[in-house]
Amino acid sequence: MRDMPVSTSPVSPIKDERVNQVLQRLNASRRFPGREAFGGPSGNDPEAFADYGFSIHPDQGELMYVLCRGMRATRVVDFATSIGMSALYLAAAMRDNGGGLVIGSELVASKAEIARQNLNEAGLAQYADIRVGDARQTLRDVGGPIDFALIDGWPLPDGPSLARTVVELVAPQLRTGGYILNDNAEPDFLEYIRDPANGFISITLPIKRGTELALKIS
Repeated sequence: MRDMPVSTSPVSPIKDERVNQVLQRLNASRRFPGREAFGGPSGNDPEAFADYGFSIHPDQGELMYVLCRGMRATRVVDFATSIGMSALYLAAAMRDNGGGLVIGSELVASKAEIARQNLNEAGLAQYADIRVGDARQTLRDVGGPIDFALIDGWPLPDGPSLARTVVELVAPQLRTGGYILNDNAEPDFLEYIRDPANGFISITLPIKRGTELALKIS
């Protein structure tokens, strides 16, 4: 779950300078809690880390943008939205595709508000619906077939990971030919996505310690 320092590529597939300026600002202001913060009594409480973005790597964002442009995506899921880094890439793709909607889910209300501010600053607010609350509720019905989904989310201390729970919720709503990108390679998520009975094929990409990209084929 912990982010790592990143450097931004000098070449971005996004050509809107207003969007790129917001992305560059967010990358330049990344902050990381110390390892000891995860070992205390609040180590599993997302509210305790409200001041940290835990955002995707720019390579992941640019990949999502290119995939969504290539498939002409119009409805995508962003879990978890955090401060809006991933939503910016996805919303830029929706706008550049001629229209569409990012359905975001973020548990921490203050982060969701920052995400909305960042989207507004980038001129992308109309392409995103950031829902506050538990993704197991907010993503239960996204209003139609999904083209693409990012599945990230806060780790749980025990039981199934949120990634596993959310993929089981999202997969039936994902159209055949749609993609799922997973950020943290949770073992039970990989177990689900690599089971042929669930209708996916996937590959592990050498981005941010391993990024799983899955294609729904049935």
